[in-house]
Amino acid sequence: MKKKKDGRWAIQSLAALATNSHLIGFFGEKINIYKGSLKSACVPGLNCYSCPGAIGSCPVGSLQAVIAGRKHNFSFYVLGTLALFGMLLGRAICGFLCLFGFIQDLLYKIPTPKIKVPQRVDKCLRYLKYLVLAVLVVLLPIVLTNNFGMGAPTFCKWLCPAGTLEGGVPLIASDEGLRSRIGFLFYWKAAVLALVLLASVLIQRPFCKYLCPLGAFYGFFSKAGLWRMRLDEAQCTGCGLCEKKCPMGVAVRQDINVPECIRCGACKKACPTGAIRTTYGFRDQAPAPSQPDLPRMKGTTT
Repeated sequence: MKKKKDGRWAIQSLAALATNSHLIGFFGEKINIYKGSLKSACVPGLNCYSCPGAIGSCPVGSLQAVIAGRKHNFSFYVLGTLALFGMLLGRAICGFLCLFGFIQDLLYKIPTPKIKVPQRVDKCLRYLKYLVLAVLVVLLPIVLTNNFGMGAPTFCKWLCPAGTLEGGVPLIASDEGLRSRIGFLFYWKAAVLALVLLASVLIQRPFCKYLCPLGAFYGFFSKAGLWRMRLDEAQCTGCGLCEKKCPMGVAVRQDINVPECIRCGACKKACPTGAIRTTYGFRDQAPAPSQPDLPRMKGTTT
């Protein structure tokens, strides 16, 4: 069988460059952060505002900046932007446009023995990202405030490994003054980053599966979003190759459009009979005239 081409790596590379195109920020006596007008817009994926190359704002960071303010308002602009991204692309953003997801994919390519998380443990851990979204992103910035009534962006401050890798490490490396003020918080974040990076070598996309609040949010649109996957029961032979190749451990033959699916197309590429395809839009594509009696396909219908 002819090997199917996969352009996802090229798209991920271009997306990483596009959202971090302020390359000049990495050079000079001191690293500088772009603060132009583009920073008022959110990029789709997890991408730290403080990264010297970043030209846009991280949606999670932007949401927390508003929630943690003195009035603890929800930003309808940020939420609207996130909802728009969710409807148009959903977790395909995780599979194609998120820099930190791309980094995890690259790390997993390192040839080492891999770890398979027991199904029972894996199932429980998947709920952690929803807890992170509810508690660290929303609740704690409202509840834990200083004397001026302002909260802290707790997810960005205490957990986000993307912020440490993209922003913290380059800034500390380039600024002697910052290095002299390193304390517990940076060491804690560095330890979290190290654990996530090591886990990414051994487990496919562990941060996406278990901790990412942005992936949790986009997952809410898996059934209603425009980008969906379809499985033709008539063509499926039940070989299970799709599920073996899925980086997110989706039970493809049971329900392909679950919140964990990042639309990466690995299942489609692995299918020997072409039973899996992608659809985009509110309506499913009509069956070809030569196949008027195709059976119902698994997946979401609208």
